[in-house]
Amino acid sequence: MILRPKLLRLAPVAVTSAAPGAPAAPVPSWLRSAASRAESLEEATFAAAAALTALDAVVRRQERWAGAWRQRLALSAAAVTARQAGRIEDEAALRDAVLLTRPGDEVGPAGLLLLAWRRLAARPAEDLLTKKNLGAALEEFGRTHDDEVVSDLADELRQLGASVGTVEMLTGAFAATARHDFGRHLDSWLADALLAQRLGWPHAVPLLGAQPGSGGSTRGVGVRTTSLTERDQAPGGERVQGLLVAQARAALRAIDLSTELGRRAERLIAVVPKLRAKGADLVIDHLLNDDALVASRGDKRTGMSDRGLRRLFERLVEFGAVRELSGRTTFRIYGL
Repeated sequence: MILRPKLLRLAPVAVTSAAPGAPAAPVPSWLRSAASRAESLEEATFAAAAALTALDAVVRRQERWAGAWRQRLALSAAAVTARQAGRIEDEAALRDAVLLTRPGDEVGPAGLLLLAWRRLAARPAEDLLTKKNLGAALEEFGRTHDDEVVSDLADELRQLGASVGTVEMLTGAFAATARHDFGRHLDSWLADALLAQRLGWPHAVPLLGAQPGSGGSTRGVGVRTTSLTERDQAPGGERVQGLLVAQARAALRAIDLSTELGRRAERLIAVVPKLRAKGADLVIDHLLNDDALVASRGDKRTGMSDRGLRRLFERLVEFGAVRELSGRTTFRIYGL
């Protein structure tokens, strides 16, 4: 894989990558070292650019299991968001809040946090920063707003995405959130959405939300500064460096998860010919496109009964193709 350390200053780039289904190239050790040991803004910028280039190659493979990958990252981001908000729900509790709630019922504040990150991972990247989606995300993050403020934020983000370099765009997302007094959490969501649009990805990949302290306040950061030396000397230079280090580590974490889920997805796809149950193909598609499925009640999306779903999942577990994620004997949840 050819890494392009200037990625953070470029428009969408075309990265040559292996065809879907081919083995993914491992992350080189020097890149892991660069992401963990960056001690200056220039080193952090290089590490973030190289890591994002490697991640870009994974995204452009457009694997069949990419939906499950993004939703698993969304779950991790929601768990960190909940913890930062002083909540006690972990990944398992957040998953329960959404999957075990009947359609039309309230998922609760913690469940809404997960829905916000699931929105980022599922909606087309080009639609994420519309007034409609921004308003919905703000509500899911528990922030009050009015239409005029959302419209102003959408306009500001559109200008950021079109007129500044990638580093300035990312820091600008944090600065815009602070100016509008939307609190923490939304800034990482916006930065991930802007990055996906900048790189031409069909869907955003939840990255910064799962990184504690990924940016913090950016007050004093000159978002239109283009010189690395000038940014080092800016009042918010250390915060920009911290953001870029978080970006690099988040990208590498996403790549590692893609490798892990890719292996599991290969096992799942390999057992498909052995399945005879009606609706099994739809269940497999859902497992490849979502974090998990609950087997305690018939799923209208598959047309299978409770008993049919349970038997199918039990067989998939026997094949080593899926895992039971809840640890319970009832209301069981399955995923890659």
